[in-house]
Amino acid sequence: MSHLHSRRTALKLLVGGIAAAWFTPHPSFADSGGLLRKAIPGGGHLPVIGLGTWRTFNVGRDPQLLDARAEVVRAFFEHGGGLVDSSPMYGSAPDVMGHALDKLGKPDSLYAAEKVWSPAGGSTREQISDLSDRWGVDRFDLVQVHNLTDWREHLDVLKQMKADGEIAHVGITTSHGRRHDQIERIMREHDIDFVQLTYNITHRRVEDRLLPLAQEKGIAVIANRPYDGGSLIKNIQRRHEVPEWAAEEFDCRNWADFLLKFIVSHPALTCAIPATTRVEHVIENMRAGHDPMPTPATRERMIRHVASL
Repeated sequence: MSHLHSRRTALKLLVGGIAAAWFTPHPSFADSGGLLRKAIPGGGHLPVIGLGTWRTFNVGRDPQLLDARAEVVRAFFEHGGGLVDSSPMYGSAPDVMGHALDKLGKPDSLYAAEKVWSPAGGSTREQISDLSDRWGVDRFDLVQVHNLTDWREHLDVLKQMKADGEIAHVGITTSHGRRHDQIERIMREHDIDFVQLTYNITHRRVEDRLLPLAQEKGIAVIANRPYDGGSLIKNIQRRHEVPEWAAEEFDCRNWADFLLKFIVSHPALTCAIPATTRVEHVIENMRAGHDPMPTPATRERMIRHVASL
């Protein structure tokens, strides 16, 4: 499996009410200044900010766009990145990741996360083999059943592949707030390592049952659509300034800080996967993974503030 700090002190975190045990300092791929990490099943930790590839990496074979995405990947790892999430449903995204890794090399911190789905074509094993070739990696750290399509068949094979050491972790995904009842049943009844779902400051329904269940069962959680597909951060930063109290309470400098810190400060959340096409935005995203984080009381204030805008 691939192996996978802060401008204020740990004392500030404790005083603020955030449990320091949520986070573990780590030496990043480059001198990142302290990207925070959280534990994952079976040991090890992941940086709390990952990289999504939905829409943003589906650029076909355009040489300029391929190299531009490689620079996004370079910045991601230079600032302490780990988990990269993709899917065969994302068009050429797996090939674009392969191009980037071939150009840049594969850092030790890479945690490669892919998905299987139907109708992607081919069996579970055939899909994974094809994706491995497209990425140029020997094996994936995490393979997830995309949006629960044919989940029983896929999950059975993935569990066997994990038992045989062919993959490290197994997971399921959903998005847009769909299939929560089914997700809950699978989490309760099946031995999975990860669940990926939509969670952001305006979409918090998973706080009711799914996030507490993930904590209870020791399941790592990946938050997709942290910016609601981009519309949330675009709309809010176009019309509003970040409130001054956010800078005082958790060193918030921009809306990326505000929105991502809200997500990853939840104790059940392992990693958020914002997607971007721009190096400056990936750097902003990665900086949001540094302490200090908002306290529970501050999180409630954040929710009220966004609701009032």
